[in-house]
Amino acid sequence: MTDASNPLLQPSSLAYGLPDYRTIRPEHYLPAFRAAFEEHLREISRITMVRSMPTFENTIEALERSGELLDRVAHAFYTVSSADATPEIQAVDEQLAPLMAAHQDAVTLDSALYWRVEQVHAQLDHLELDPEQRYLVERHHREMSHAGAALDDEAKAHLTMLNQQLSTLSNTFERNLLNDTNDLAVVFDTAEELDGLSAGELSAAARAAQERGLDGKLLIALPLFTGHPSLAQLRDRESRRRIMAASRQRGSRDNTDDNRPVLVEIVRLRAERAKLLGYASHAAYVTADETAGSPEAVERMLRQLAGPSARNAKAEREALQAIVDETESTPFPIEAHDWAFYTEKVRSARYDIDSSALRPWFEAERVLQDGVFFAATRLYGVTFTERTDLPAYHPGARVFEVHNADGSPFGLYILDLYTRDSKRGGAWMNPIVSQSQLRGTAPVVVNNLNVPLPGDGEPTLLTLDEVTTLFHEFGHALHGLFATVTYPHFAGTNVFRDFVEFPSQVNEMWILWPEVLDNYARHYETDEPLDPAIVERLRATETFDQGHATSEYLAAAWLDQAWHLVGTSAAIDDVAAFEAAALEDIGLNDPVVPTRYSSTYFAHVFSGGYSAGYYSYIWSEVLDADTVDWFRENGGLTRENGDRFRQRLLGVGGSKDPLEAYRDFRGRDAEIAPLLKRRGLEA
Repeated sequence: MTDASNPLLQPSSLAYGLPDYRTIRPEHYLPAFRAAFEEHLREISRITMVRSMPTFENTIEALERSGELLDRVAHAFYTVSSADATPEIQAVDEQLAPLMAAHQDAVTLDSALYWRVEQVHAQLDHLELDPEQRYLVERHHREMSHAGAALDDEAKAHLTMLNQQLSTLSNTFERNLLNDTNDLAVVFDTAEELDGLSAGELSAAARAAQERGLDGKLLIALPLFTGHPSLAQLRDRESRRRIMAASRQRGSRDNTDDNRPVLVEIVRLRAERAKLLGYASHAAYVTADETAGSPEAVERMLRQLAGPSARNAKAEREALQAIVDETESTPFPIEAHDWAFYTEKVRSARYDIDSSALRPWFEAERVLQDGVFFAATRLYGVTFTERTDLPAYHPGARVFEVHNADGSPFGLYILDLYTRDSKRGGAWMNPIVSQSQLRGTAPVVVNNLNVPLPGDGEPTLLTLDEVTTLFHEFGHALHGLFATVTYPHFAGTNVFRDFVEFPSQVNEMWILWPEVLDNYARHYETDEPLDPAIVERLRATETFDQGHATSEYLAAAWLDQAWHLVGTSAAIDDVAAFEAAALEDIGLNDPVVPTRYSSTYFAHVFSGGYSAGYYSYIWSEVLDADTVDWFRENGGLTRENGDRFRQRLLGVGGSKDPLEAYRDFRGRDAEIAPLLKRRGLEA
């Protein structure tokens, strides 16, 4: 294959540099990566061979200019490997993982490059740099030091070996999880077993079964987290039990997709790497370069919240048990698979709300156009135009061009809403092209969800949780679209991990905002608005079931910390026992309230970017809850408020310290009281 025949090695002819996936085949990726690796190393060599003394221009800015081809190829590939991982793409991913890790180390650990960065950093106070340039020098120096660039050659060789092994194992974890999740999808013979699901949900289950050659059956696919949206509606207790049991078995069945030995080895190697880099644990290594600063700071917050959350969950369980005792002819002790179903009964009894009955008011297209896009237009003046002429990476993904209030186009937004066997679980945002004034690139960002695809002609009716997920992920997309920076290092959501969830969480506030809700929450058949009385009752339920929700989240966050606080001498041979001990330690080992992710399917930390960082969601929520109070105090959904949030926070990307950006927006540091109130954890 010649370079000219490989579309990945040529700039795309499509708008915004969107890769032309119509011309890209799986066999194009590895040759393109190899060519991009070679080009990037030549660019680094040209920097390090400069005879003159290091300057910002010949070292830092030159480093920012390098790697453009690699970024283009990597963004194109990783978009597909997460959202449409066919067997051919998985094979590429397996070969690529150690190659990518080795290349990243070849750049980050380059002694000559590090020396030049150090020299620029040492004269920082004497250089005439703007704030973004100064922060860029600081971040490059900090990140290279943190990654091990100051180690001797022998230690670097060992570090490179560890990084390659970890990259391969993370890839294995994700592949195993995808395979086992697909294999454990629960097949039902009759609609009676799924009594409680709507006609649309049954249609989606029938379609999913048919796509696997199971005509006449119904298939319930598993989401990434432990629970399942259907558990709130299914009247058949055995059906609920089967779904929950399948979910919790993932990656732990003594088969070829068993993730237990994989994750134990990941933990061991991460601990070994942390020790090599001078840290007591992987958690210490990770948090040292986050806003938290240390695992002790994370532990203090998690323990502060765990006790009240567990107490609230206990009270909630007692209320559920009372419902069971009163309504069932043969009462039984409440179990994990019963929680969602009886929670809906309690919700109905207390607030007269049936969550499943709300779905006709949440038709997906209306939620997107008249909810998500509408709120963004009111806040920021931006508008969205679908571009059916631009191809995405999969037929199910849709492309929208984004315009400023003055009509000027500035990026693309891609939505990939529906689940499929080749898509990993969960929901996420990622860039395909990152904005940079230095490179002259504009943003192209993707949102992925996993909503079941209904049968032909059936509407896509979302749950309130799915509406929340769409607003949340769109908050990440806005961050990626609005960040306007000179240097690619700071593009989009390239901020500290324990800050990145903050903008997405803030965007959830508009879901029940009267002006927004009234615009999108319309019955898909009659256009009838959601009853204002129901809306008020929904708002009244904001702290309802928060003991359970907070406990399951905190359990997962603590489990992540526990795995990554172990040292190199730890010998862990029983994953379940380790989990139980860790959760007992923080008081969250409640079988009726299982952790949101058990270790063997905890993709965030074993195949994603959240290792020792899953605490980030609650850490960021402190800022989020405080920001929601600010919006309420200052008039809510206004262009003035939106412009302030865009310019002072979203728009800076990673080009300044995130807490400094927050202070610039809010006028002070965040306070924790709004979070405690939101989650019902006030004393």
